[in-house]
Amino acid sequence: MTELSLIVPCHNEEQNVEAFYARCLEVFLPETFEVVFVNDGSKDGTYRKLQILHEKYSNILVVNFSRNFGKESAIYAGLKYATGTYISIIDADLQQDPEIVRNMVKILDEKPEVDVVAAYQAQRHEGKLMGWCKDRFYKFINRLSEVDLRENASDFRTFRSNVQEALLGMPEYFRFSKGLFSWVGFETEYIPYEAAERFAGTTKWNFAKLFKYAMEGIVSFSTVPLQIATFCGAIVSAIAIIYGIIIIAQTLITGIDVPGYATTIVVVLFLGGVQLLVMGILGEYLAKTYVQGKHRPVYIAKNVLEKETVDIDEESVQKHEKNVVKK
Repeated sequence: MTELSLIVPCHNEEQNVEAFYARCLEVFLPETFEVVFVNDGSKDGTYRKLQILHEKYSNILVVNFSRNFGKESAIYAGLKYATGTYISIIDADLQQDPEIVRNMVKILDEKPEVDVVAAYQAQRHEGKLMGWCKDRFYKFINRLSEVDLRENASDFRTFRSNVQEALLGMPEYFRFSKGLFSWVGFETEYIPYEAAERFAGTTKWNFAKLFKYAMEGIVSFSTVPLQIATFCGAIVSAIAIIYGIIIIAQTLITGIDVPGYATTIVVVLFLGGVQLLVMGILGEYLAKTYVQGKHRPVYIAKNVLEKETVDIDEESVQKHEKNVVKK
């Protein structure tokens, strides 16, 4: 039986997958483990490199998407194919060292009451603006949502198969893994880690993608924005009523005052802005409901390279070490 399954989403990781697998061999042998690579519509030679690894090693399974569906979909696919007693989600760029996964497994072995071991960055190596935005996001979403997200916690975590089953029981189209892990519950232990430099290539995340990801997380795990829209409507209505009473009183007492163009424009623009804000919030939820209602699959696999049943041996390891591309 497979002891550990590594779920590895890959998007344009041609330069990293061989080095990542070589590091896994160094860390996990002679224990039994499998690697579920999910090729998320890569445009470079990632899939070809994964094919070569699959031909050489019996413990590799490759899920090849028909196009880019995103990391969340890749994680979901990996959960479907992982067969290990323990399952770990890890990136292919070696910023997250497989050695940390070994420590996570040790914690799960020693503490049967713990179901999930999640890693968080004790110290982030990024710009001040990006760091400030992430801090504000965690504080904001924790105030709005019904679940608490650990600050700086990532998808890098190892968990038992019962957690895997719970996550697969939620086949929602718009997935936000950090929130899903918090929503399903289970006893979670957080450990700090320091992200290393990427082995090769550049990050696929930029500010725009992170902002979109944050908005999806808020809409997926909170209905507070809808309540805010209701609150804004109530406040504006109350102000409109009060202002209307004032205008009527002034008209009856002093007569109609023709000058008032500036006031009218300000009021119209303010009300228009509030209406557009409320419509935008409603639109976000309605759009997600519309797409979810289509019941489209979370991903489409073009093909799957199944793993073999035989175990990996030392001879194949030595063969790989001769062929792997060093940085």
